[in-house]
Amino acid sequence: MGSRELLAKRVAWISVISNIILTIGKIIVGWIGNSDAVFADGIHSAADVFASVLVLVVIKIANKPADQEHPYGHGKAEIIVSGIVGMILLCVSIYLVYEVIIGLFHPITTPSMIAMWVAVISYISKVLLYRYSKRIAKEQSSKAIEAIAYDHKADIVASIAAAIGVLFSILGEKLNIHLFLYGDKMATIIVAYLIFKIAKEMVSEAFDILLERNIDLAILAEYHDIISSFAEVKRIDRLRAREHGHYILVDLRISIDYDKTIKEGHDLSRKIKKKLMAKHDNINEVLIHLNPYFKD
Repeated sequence: MGSRELLAKRVAWISVISNIILTIGKIIVGWIGNSDAVFADGIHSAADVFASVLVLVVIKIANKPADQEHPYGHGKAEIIVSGIVGMILLCVSIYLVYEVIIGLFHPITTPSMIAMWVAVISYISKVLLYRYSKRIAKEQSSKAIEAIAYDHKADIVASIAAAIGVLFSILGEKLNIHLFLYGDKMATIIVAYLIFKIAKEMVSEAFDILLERNIDLAILAEYHDIISSFAEVKRIDRLRAREHGHYILVDLRISIDYDKTIKEGHDLSRKIKKKLMAKHDNINEVLIHLNPYFKD
């Protein structure tokens, strides 16, 4: 098993274990402590557990080498999971809004102080988990680990919103400010919106990659500069690149002097490919087509 797969599995297992603990704690305390926001945050953490388990399942598939049936590799398995996680979060956000609407038809109850402290503990835990997951995702160029990191990011804002909402509700009862009593409900709406926003970004990115959107133009410009640095390249006729999970595939058409031999063209292609992959280690393949160049 490669180091990339081991790291990804470690991140996923840490996420699973931490989310199980937080899910149990937030759901129980949210229920007993009369906090819709903390309970909703617990439901979100339960969705995170499911998402992390999905990542564990797909990591092995995504890291398989190319074969006869999948000549470009299995990297898009990570993109599919990222999209699924995003759709799960969309469902969670809709569910939270539904719970708030139902709750408005019942008497408002003030949450207990322990609910706020549980939300604060969740916030601190998620900040640490997000930073760790994001760092590993960047190092390994893993969309699956990045999906876990985004899950933690959603929990960060959800937990702090829940804590503030609970605090406002408690202050509303203590200070006899009726509007503040709805702090817990308002926090749940904020949590739902933030989850929806992150989920939308994840689903949009997954669809863009599956539809083979071109990579970031700034990175494409870097490729262009590297290719142009070869004096033998008279013109770049076409340059395309697409993400395929944790790696990138590059398609290139260049024009070289018409009288170059096949061997000279082949050697130039190898040099270009080697330099591109040396400068950008997430490039998995460079396909180069040579066109004849006439000065006139």
